[in-house]
Parts: sequence; structure tokens; C-alpha cells
Amino acid sequence: MSVTDLSTDFLLESAPPAHALVNVSFTLREGEVLGLVGESGCGKTTLMLSLMRLLPANGRITSGTVNFMGQDLLDLGENAMADMRWKHIAMIFQGAMNALNPVQRVGDQIAEAIVQHNYIQEKGVVDGRVAELLDLVGIGPERRRQYPHQYSGGMRQRAMIAMALACNPQIIIADEPTTALDVMVQAQILELLDTLRQRLGLSILFVTHDLGVVAEMCDTVLVMYGGVTVEYASVDTIYNDPQHPYTRELLRAFPDLSRPTEKLASIPGHPPRLNALPPGCRFAPRCPAVFDRCHTEQPALHQVKLGHWASCHLVERM
Repeated sequence: MSVTDLSTDFLLESAPPAHALVNVSFTLREGEVLGLVGESGCGKTTLMLSLMRLLPANGRITSGTVNFMGQDLLDLGENAMADMRWKHIAMIFQGAMNALNPVQRVGDQIAEAIVQHNYIQEKGVVDGRVAELLDLVGIGPERRRQYPHQYSGGMRQRAMIAMALACNPQIIIADEPTTALDVMVQAQILELLDTLRQRLGLSILFVTHDLGVVAEMCDTVLVMYGGVTVEYASVDTIYNDPQHPYTRELLRAFPDLSRPTEKLASIPGHPPRLNALPPGCRFAPRCPAVFDRCHTEQPALHQVKLGHWASCHLVERM
């Protein structure tokens, strides 16, 4: 999947539109895990919903292309895009505790995705596929007749992963799939996703705010702030040679267990309101390296070296 200059606005009553995404570009390669990170409100969820074309009624994709399988997903009709979802691009929604229908058996919910998108009606075939998927994610097939409340949090997340895999998609979008799970269960879910990626050749867009998860799971990282890309590089480059002040501050704020006596760092200030953006760099009001130009001109995404981009006026000086 290749995304180029994707921009999305939200129309607001009695207020200017919120520019939630502005000219976001990246490439998700076959078998790759791309981490999408940033503070709440940076545009992670908007990007994910824009790719799936599942924006709420007041959301508008204003420009850009999303090329996948030789076509631009933004040009597809509603029926063609509906056929693309789950069959080719599937999603693991945030909060498995609430994502499953509480009054429908887990197996029936997985079967529904199989029937709707693969057009398989034979009950025996569908039941066999449900059992196969549950076994793939480590749930005994005999538990397919149970309801979500009979599953632990980790099992519900595994069921959501099974549902996402129901139609053998090439791409999985995982929206903070370890949220609200304890540390041991988080580790199990991450290990499961990595195993499935290797076994099935999946590409994964991994949305998270946990930099520890990014280090463990991802090949490349897209760092977002205020609806724009601030840095895009391999995970090793992001951790060892970050060029944008925001990326550095994010890493500095991540707790280091090797130095437990140090005071926890934080980034002062607040993310910008997306319908009242500063005239220059969106990070300028909070940036420790700010200078005059930052307050008047939004920096372009600049290539630092092969495979490494950052949007900072300091990078342009290098």
C-alpha cells in the first residue's frame, strides 16, 4: 500500500473545520510492520479510518491517493470498497472488551464476517473455518459457542484477531490492540501477531502510543503530531538517531528502567487544536529548539538520508 499526500478534514458546527490530516505519505510493504505513533489527537485514528473509508458523517478526505492492488482506494465506489474491507484490508479495533457484540456467540460473530465477505453459505464449511481461525489464535474451537463475557480480556482480543483474519486479508490495521490488557497478556498478543505475520505474510499497520511495543514489533515508524508527519524512518533510526525534536521528546518521556531514580520527563504544553492551528510549525509552542522561523513557516518533510525523513527547519540546515 502506498499513501501519498492524504488529507482529511472534519466539518464542525459554528467553528472552522479541523484539519486532522495534512499531506500524510508512507508505504506499507509486504510483510512489514509499520508503527504509527504520537500523542492522543495527533491523527492516528483519523488516518486509519481514512484508509478504510469509515470516517464519520462530518469527515471529508480532501486530497491524496491510497494505492493498493493497482487501484486508488479513494476512487472506488461504495460497493467495491465494501468488498475491499475484510477481504483485503481488515482491522483489529481498539478495546476488545467493547468491540464484540455481548449478546451474540463469539463463533457466530466470526462466521458473519466469513459469510458476508466470502459469500460462503454452507454451514459445515463456515463452522470449519471458524474452528480453524480460533485454533490459529490459540482458542479451543469448542469455545466458539460461548459469549464474550465468558472470555478473558486476552481471549477477546484473540477472538478479534481471528475475526480480522476471517477472509485472509493482506493487510491488518491494528488499533492499539493491547490497550487495557495486563503486561503478560500484552506480551502474548504481540507474540501472536508476530507469529501470524511471519506465517501468513501479513502487512500490519500498528497504531499505538507505547514506544516499547514499537521497539518490539515494528520495522518502520511514522511519528505524527497535529495531523502531520514529523518523522518517518526505520525503527532503529528512530530510536538511535531521531532528528525531530518531538520524536526526541517522546523518547525522553518514555520511562527508562535502568535509571529508576530519575524524575519522569514529560513534554510541557498541549497538542494544538486542529481547527485553530499555529501559523508555523505545529510543534513550535512546545519545542525546546524553537527559533523565529518556526513561528511563521510550517516545515516540509525533508529527506535526512536514504529511508529517513523529518519535518523540521533544523534538519533543512544540515
